[in-house]
Amino acid sequence: MKKNPLEMALLFDFYGDILTEKQRDFFDLYHNNDYSLAEIAENVGITRQGVRDIVSRAEQILRNMEDKLGLVARAGRGQDGIRKIRESAQYIEQMGAGHTGMQVIVSHARQIQELAEKIAEEGL
Repeated sequence: MKKNPLEMALLFDFYGDILTEKQRDFFDLYHNNDYSLAEIAENVGITRQGVRDIVSRAEQILRNMEDKLGLVARAGRGQDGIRKIRESAQYIEQMGAGHTGMQVIVSHARQIQELAEKIAEEGL
């Protein structure tokens, strides 16, 4: 049974370079290209169990790296924070729009939104 596809894709994006070429190829075929273990085995001329062992080992390596470094979790928290900043800035802008004397606040809210957007686009 396949693991959470989003989790596997994120782990692969962050840590895939530490896998061997064979592990990367098999992992990619299995998780990203939706090949079955049997299809991969047939294409490369090894047993289904051999493919399963390689894919399982690759998954274990990726999870171990996340356990040690936590980059995927940190990136997720960062994206959540950026989303909350955007929402708050939009709220401030909407509340200040149309009110005399609130132009400065509205201007700052727009700047916050623009900065949050730039950070999100750059993947920080």
